Parts: sequence; structure tokens; C-alpha cells
Amino acid sequence: MNNRNKKHGSIMVVILIIVIVMSIVGIGILCLGFHGRMMAIRSSTAIAARCAADAALADAVFHMNQKIKVKPWDNSTLPSASNVSLPGCNASFDYTVSQAGGDYIVQATGRSAKVVHAVDGFLRIQSVFDYALFARDAIELKNSATIDWINNQPGDSPLQVGTNSTNNGAIILKNGSNVKGDVVVGVGGDPLDVINGIENIEGRTYAMFYRAVLTPIVVPAWLVSMPSGGDIKNTTTISTSGKYDNIDLGNSETITITEPVSLYITESIDLGNSAGIIIGGSGDTDNDAALTIYLAGDLEGKNGAGINNLTADAKRFTLYGLDSCANIRLKNGNVFYGTLFAPNASVDMDNSVAAYGSVIGQNIGLKNGGIFYYDAALRDRTVNDEAVRFVVHRWAEH
Repeated sequence: MNNRNKKHGSIMVVILIIVIVMSIVGIGILCLGFHGRMMAIRSSTAIAARCAADAALADAVFHMNQKIKVKPWDNSTLPSASNVSLPGCNASFDYTVSQAGGDYIVQATGRSAKVVHAVDGFLRIQSVFDYALFARDAIELKNSATIDWINNQPGDSPLQVGTNSTNNGAIILKNGSNVKGDVVVGVGGDPLDVINGIENIEGRTYAMFYRAVLTPIVVPAWLVSMPSGGDIKNTTTISTSGKYDNIDLGNSETITITEPVSLYITESIDLGNSAGIIIGGSGDTDNDAALTIYLAGDLEGKNGAGINNLTADAKRFTLYGLDSCANIRLKNGNVFYGTLFAPNASVDMDNSVAAYGSVIGQNIGLKNGGIFYYDAALRDRTVNDEAVRFVVHRWAEH
């Protein structure tokens, strides 16, 4: 009996030890699970706060870009938000935009539970004319066509030619053509597929991180509301802004611009052989001639015709092709100083055309022997220029 009792007692001790060990293990597992859950909650809360701060920065940039569309720029009131709920989670954000010198700073804060995440975003002006050539779809450089630049300074970021497209052969560089800078392709694109003639590029080739925004230009309301002056067909001098149906110049006829002028052309521009629009010259006694054209239709310049910008300043001539502008063509022998933004148009510069400035279009063709100089001074833009937007160029988290 005593031995049996001893055995039962030993078994009870073993069972008790097992129960204690299992209880300790169970409590440990519960503690690990609890701490894991708490870490998950803290991590998800921190992620939510970070997302809210990023959303605040994005919202501030959006409202700054809505504001910059209204000219002239007014910085007396800048966008701000407070306690805005972030959809889909228990988080909120607020932000303020302030100006420090010529810079704009977004101070954004995201909150989730007790976690606060702050981001400072530093904004700069970006222009579509930061590119030498940029196409929504395709670019083709024919034999011996060249892209170079002027007014660049040591330390400047390279000139860029680019497209939003990722299609095979969207950029074609024929024999002897040369790009003295970088060529960029659409988001996710492979430069080896998108670019034919990659050996003709002196700089880098890579895909963009974000799609370039080619926002349509809106004609100023004051210019839209003006009565039309009809067609311009004969040699004339223009010193005031106006609205016209067509510019239809016969051979050797000219229009001379002697003051800062904006023209809204509701139909098309046709320039006969050796006809042209002259900006500046002897009639520009105060040396301030400049021309901005808002063009609803197409432009064609025949042999020897074109826009003769005598100021040789690309900032003094800008042509905005509106949504309905489908074709712009400059033919043999033209010299072009200016900027051209026509995101829905095919832009062709024929044999031996020399151009200085920047061109943005749906499709761009630079024909045999043509040379295009990007004017690096075009990167210096202001809030009152058209076709500009705010972008974040650096930020700090804390």
C-alpha cells in the first residue's frame, strides 16, 4: 500500500509540475500575443499618422496649384486646413502654407490616436518648359538633327528630352542625330524599348517617376470677351492685344509687334512664302516687344516664313495651342526663338530649321539637318507665368 501511495504521490507531483509549466508557457504566449497586438496597434497607428501627413502635403500642393491658375498671383491668403478626417481610418490632418523669401513651405501634420507625424514640404515652381522637347506621344529626329542648349551654367541639371509614352519606338533618333543631354520615357517604360537610336544620346536614359502633367491652357477671360477684329491679311503693326479670326498672310506680308501683346486667334494662322510675324525691331523704341498667341486652329509657315523674334529672347514669344490645335508646321529656313505648348498637336520643323527655346506637343518631328537649342533660362519661371505648377522638391519628416 505504501509503495502504491508513493507512486500516486509521485504522479501527482509530475502532473502538478506539468500543469505549472503549461501555465507558464500559456501565460508567456498570451503575453507575446498581447505585446504583438500592442506593437501592431502602435505600428498601424504610426502608419495612419504618416499617411495622414502625406495626404496633408498632397492636399496643400493641390490647392496651391488651383490657386496658381488665377492670375495675377495673390499670396495674401495661402491654403490651410485643420482637423480633416482621412477616409478609411481613424486619422486626421492639418497643414499651413507659408512663404519664406521666394520659397513656399508646407507644414503638414498627421494624427492617429496619440501618434503625431509631421512633414515639412518645400515647394518650387515647375514649368512644362523645363524640357527642350517633350511629347505626349512620339518624337522623331531625322538624319543629322541635333538637340543642344544655350544659357546653361556649370552645375545645371542636364537638358532633357522626353515623352509620357511607354510604347516601343516612341522616340526615334535617326542616323547622325544627336541629343546632348538626357532622354526620359514614360513611367514604367524601358528606355531600350521606347528609344530607337539610343546610341545617339550623350546623357542618361531612364523612366520618369511620375507622369508629366500637360494641363490645357485657358485663354484669359478678358481676351475671350473682346470683339473679333476679323482676319489679318496684309502687312500691319500691332501694339495692343486683340482677338482675331485668322492670320492669313500672303507672300512676303508681315505683322510687326512693338509692345507686349496677347493675341487670341479663334481659327488658324497661315503664313505665305517669306511672310512672317516680327517681334521687336526698329519700331520697338522701348525694347519691350513680346508676343503671346492663343491659337485654336492650326499654324503653317511656308518656305522662308515664320515667327521672327528679333529680341532673340525665347521668353518674348510663346504660342499656346489650345485643345483644338492639331497641327503646327514650320518649313525650310526658319529661325525660331520662343516657346511652344500645344499638347494635342503634331509639331513639325522641316529641313534646316534652327530653333531656340522649348517645344511641347503631342508628336514632335525635327527634320533633316534641323538643330534645336534648349534655352536653359526658361527654367527661371515665376508664379505669374502660364503652364507652371508647384511641385515638392524636398521635404523633412519629424
